[in-house]
Amino acid sequence: MNIIERLVGDLGQKREYHDYKRRAKALPEPYRATCAALERYLMSVGVGDDSAVMLTMLDDLATLLEQGAADATPVRAIVGDDPVEFAEAFLANYPQGSWISKERARLATSITKAVDEAAER
Repeated sequence: MNIIERLVGDLGQKREYHDYKRRAKALPEPYRATCAALERYLMSVGVGDDSAVMLTMLDDLATLLEQGAADATPVRAIVGDDPVEFAEAFLANYPQGSWISKERARLATSITKAVDEAAER
């Protein structure tokens, strides 16, 4: 890792993120607004601190909406009547980077450990 990357982080990942932002901005309405809303939701509930997973997820989101726009698929046909349900299903494809998945696993492990320790006494 060179000195610049040590100071500002992985430059390749920064480029990937900026590429995603350019792609999102190039989407026609209402796909652009949908992308922004989904990104905001997914980032607040989802990916945790794994930037590689985040970049993959955002790339897939942009690809999905670009394809929908190219095919003239209505946004509601993509996200359905419940955008939260869609977002949660979309996020489920990236469990390895989800902070909520990690917290669920930690909760289950902690309770199992507590129960096992109590049974040993």
